[in-house]
Amino acid sequence: MSSSSEPVIDANLAVALDALLAEQSVTRAAARLHTSPAAMSRTLARLRRILQDPLLVRAGQSMVPTPRAQALRDEAAAVVHRLGALLAPGTGVDLAALRSTFTLQAADLVGAALTPGLLRLARQEAPGVSLRFRTEDLEAGPALRDGRIDLEVGSIDHVDPETRVEELVTLRMAAAVRPGHPLTEGVLTPARLADAEHVVVSRRGRFTGPLDTALAERNLHRRVAVVLPGHMAAMALAARSDTVCLIPTAPAGAAPSPLTDVATTLGLRLLDIPLPLPPLTIGMAWHPRHAADGGHRWLRDAVRRTLHAAGSPAV
Repeated sequence: MSSSSEPVIDANLAVALDALLAEQSVTRAAARLHTSPAAMSRTLARLRRILQDPLLVRAGQSMVPTPRAQALRDEAAAVVHRLGALLAPGTGVDLAALRSTFTLQAADLVGAALTPGLLRLARQEAPGVSLRFRTEDLEAGPALRDGRIDLEVGSIDHVDPETRVEELVTLRMAAAVRPGHPLTEGVLTPARLADAEHVVVSRRGRFTGPLDTALAERNLHRRVAVVLPGHMAAMALAARSDTVCLIPTAPAGAAPSPLTDVATTLGLRLLDIPLPLPPLTIGMAWHPRHAADGGHRWLRDAVRRTLHAAGSPAV
C-alpha cells in the first residue's frame, strides 16, 4: 500500500505566498502578516520545498522574484481575495436584487392581518420577493426543519429544541358581532353572553375552549351552533347572523392591531368579554439555519414591523 507524497497546502501558506510575492521582502512580508522575520523565513523555505522553486533570490540588497514567482503572483493574490470573501462574516443582503419566495405558515386570520403590510413592505424594499402562505396543515417543527416552510407565525405551541421562537404581541379575546346585534345594546353580562348563539373556531373540531371554562365557574353554559376551522369563515358568519365569534385583538386601551383591522373590514363590532380569559401570544418560529440569512432576517423584521404597525404592544 503506497502513501501519497503530495504536499498539504493550507490557507496560511497561500496568504504567506501572496505577501512574499507582493512585498519581495521577508521582513516586509512578516510585518504585513504581523509575524516575525524568522517565522516568515521558515515559511518561505517551506514554500520553496513545496513549489520546488526559489521564488525569491538575492540581488544585491534586495530580493527579486523568479519567473515561476512572477507567474504565480496574480493567481496568489486572487486566491487570497477569494479566501477573504469566503471566510468573511456575512454582510447585509441587497434587498433590491433579492429574488426569493418565502413560505409562511399561519392561521387564516393571522395571514389576512399580515398580508397587506408584508406586501407593502416587499414592494417598497424587496420587490423581487414573493410570499406564499400555508394554512396550519403541517406539523410546524418538522416542516421548519426540512424547509417546507420558512417561518411560522401564530400561537407557537411546539417546543422543538432547535427551533428559534420570538414572541411578538400579546392579545386578548373579544366578542365580534354584527352591527345591531342584541348584545350591542345595554350592559354585556356573562349570562347574556352565554345565552347568545356562538360560532367556535377550532382546527380540531372542538366545541369548547377557555370561555366555556370561565362560564362554567359561574354555572353558565353557552350554546355553540357551529364549529368552523378558521376565523375568516367564522367572522363572515357573524357578520351575517346573530352568532357571536371570539377573535384576538389588542388589549384594552392599546392601539388597534392588524387583526382588529380585519374585523373592522368585515363591519364587525368588538365587545369586551366580561370574564377573565387567558391572553393569546402571537410569535414567530424559524429553523436556526436561517438565523443569519439576510433575506430571512428581512422577512422576520417585516413580520415584526407589520404586527407592530398599529401600535400593538411588543412582548
